[in-house]
Amino acid sequence: MKYSRLRGTQDIVPPQIDTWRAVESVFARTFDRFGYQWIRTPIIESTDLFVRAVGEQSDIVTKEMYTFSDRGGRSITLRPENTAPVIRAYLENGLHRRGGVQRLCYTGPMFRYDRPQAGRYRQFYQVGAEAIGSDHPAIDVEMIQLVVDAFVGLGFTAPHVRVNSVGTELSRAPYRERLLAAMETNADAIAPDSLRRYRLNPLRIFDAKDVDNSLKSELPVISDYLVGRDAEHFNAVCSLLRDAGVHFVHDERLVRGLDYYTNTVFEMYSGAPGGGGAQSALCGGGRYDSLVEECGGAPTAAIGFSAGLERIIAALPDARATAQIIDGAVEYCVLCVGDGAAAQSLRTAAQLRALGNTTCDLSGRSRKKQLAAAHKSGARFAVVVDAQSDTLEVHDFSRNEQFDVSADELPGSLMSRRETGDAPA
Repeated sequence: MKYSRLRGTQDIVPPQIDTWRAVESVFARTFDRFGYQWIRTPIIESTDLFVRAVGEQSDIVTKEMYTFSDRGGRSITLRPENTAPVIRAYLENGLHRRGGVQRLCYTGPMFRYDRPQAGRYRQFYQVGAEAIGSDHPAIDVEMIQLVVDAFVGLGFTAPHVRVNSVGTELSRAPYRERLLAAMETNADAIAPDSLRRYRLNPLRIFDAKDVDNSLKSELPVISDYLVGRDAEHFNAVCSLLRDAGVHFVHDERLVRGLDYYTNTVFEMYSGAPGGGGAQSALCGGGRYDSLVEECGGAPTAAIGFSAGLERIIAALPDARATAQIIDGAVEYCVLCVGDGAAAQSLRTAAQLRALGNTTCDLSGRSRKKQLAAAHKSGARFAVVVDAQSDTLEVHDFSRNEQFDVSADELPGSLMSRRETGDAPA
């Protein structure tokens, strides 16, 4: 091998790509049912967008971003997440002037310089959605319903939802003082570098991997400090979730890892809580009512979620069944046998593509090898175009039968077998 892929990246090749397409298809149909519209943002953005939105002291900004200077001397970053770019596009393209709630969805690659491990890559793929323009608790519940519906559509029989509130500054200011005091009391149990980071943003300690869970369990939780509208909003979200029949658990130590979150935060897990370790967390999201203003717009409430496709695919209950959700499988194989059969093979394949997915074997291999490859592909029918024959030889693999038919009769014969199971006359 002269070249190989970079560490932390992957090639997604057939047949694995069918599962990826199936997962994306389920999310796409779910977005359509909930009235979301697609948006695509550039892979590169101004570095300052992420510094301001994600947080200057966040691990993403300080450790994980792919940042470089372009030829004009501007600091450019490969997007590590897509909420901030969507908000930038929402403002720059005037979507905020449309009124009402703007429901936007996306899928695409993100980039973070992180230690590669199971389910974690330096180039990874996310699917997500943002609902911009309402602070009503019902929007929070609708977003969680969307996520649950998508995962049920993927075959997860018991997706588990954890919900919490991180409040706003009204609640966080007094809570932060109490949390800092508790952290200082336990300072000996926290690494000095980590302690410095958590002093800047104390809530991050609950999302830290280098702090023992037993210590986290002794720290005060923000739920006890929610006041005013923060408390009212979270109580309304929990009440509406129960009314909607969404099973959830209030996780008092759920905070999420980005600075822009306010009030509701949530995560979706496969199976029971704690049963699958960190990799069981399939997606997460929350409300970010200050981000639009931080990006230069008027104060605008919003909520969103994102999900890593690698983690979802690794956790699928039945990847083969999921891959069959898409209409990507080849149903007809046209085999080109002998010199002079190419033109008829191409015409036959064009005929069959009106009926379903069709591939034309133009490899020049023997009839036997082409038939073996067609059977292995999972196609139902193989149609042999032989330069030495005036008729077409059809192999129905599902019934282990073979028959000859003219080119004019081929579409009708195959349709009859496919739809009714009857052999052609």
